[in-house]
Formats: sequence, C-alpha cells, structure tokens
Amino acid sequence: MAIRELKVCLLGDTGVGKSSIVCRFVQDHFDHNISPTIGASFLTKTVPCGNELHKFLIWDTAGQERDSFQMLKKWVKELKEHGPEDIVVAIAGNKTDLGDIREVPTKEAKDFAESIAAIFMETSARNAVNIEELFQKISRQIPPLENTDADSNESFKLTRQPPPSSKRCC
Repeated sequence: MAIRELKVCLLGDTGVGKSSIVCRFVQDHFDHNISPTIGASFLTKTVPCGNELHKFLIWDTAGQERDSFQMLKKWVKELKEHGPEDIVVAIAGNKTDLGDIREVPTKEAKDFAESIAAIFMETSARNAVNIEELFQKISRQIPPLENTDADSNESFKLTRQPPPSSKRCC
C-alpha cells in the first residue's frame, strides 16, 4: 500500500480552535485548558484512503491575526498565486458547540467556500463533531495514484539493463 504525505497548514485567529482541531484529530482528545501555540507545532497522523495511506503532516500555526474570515480571503489569494496548482483548501467553522454565538454566518462561509471551490464544514473539537469527516474530505480530494507502482517524485525503480550487444566487427 502506497503512503502519500499530505502537508496541512492550519491558519486562523488566536482562540478559534486550531490546536483543538488537531488534537482531536490526531489524539481523539480535547483539552479544556490548552495553551496557546507559540510559533507552530507539528503533528502527524496516517489514515487509510482507498488503496493508499495518507500521512497528514500538520503544521498548527500560532494565531496572531484578527478577523480570520476576512484574512482568509487574503490567504486564499496568496495560495492561488504562489501555492501548488493542486492545493486543497478546507474551511472549518469551529466551535459549533457554542450555539448561536458565531462570528460568521453559515451561509456567508458556505458561499465563500463554494466561490473558491473549497471544502466547508462546521466542526466542534470539544464534541468531536465533523473533525474526522473534515480530514476524510481532504483525503478524498487528493487524486489517487494511477498505479501504486508508478514512478513518482518520491520514488524510483531500479531495473536491470540488458547486457551490451556482443557483436564484433569483422
């Protein structure tokens, strides 16, 4: 079974639950007293996806921005201009467990996600709502390798070359 590494970077304001989402996904744990991330933290989790294993390499960045949803539009523009062509963008509206206390209306977030062909999902790291599903949707957006034995940027095949011809002149 082929292992594919998927690089994930979580962006957002301080306190939106980036670390809690990662902790819930990787360790299936929620810490009510989680400390703010300083700089960035790095975690991994490998999950099956079809005939492959997807190893998520997750960078959880320290949130310093304000008004994450407005900054999201800037980040997406930067990613489209400078990121890989096949980038998968996912937007998580976290903390659904808090009820009607929300910063961004669901319709506005859905409409924006649709306009940029992004995944959108409302989540609750506290209650484990849609966390696994979010990462599964990301996995499913990655096109499968056509042939698990096919050459890729990260692997190569060694083959035996036929011996040189033993024809002699004259």
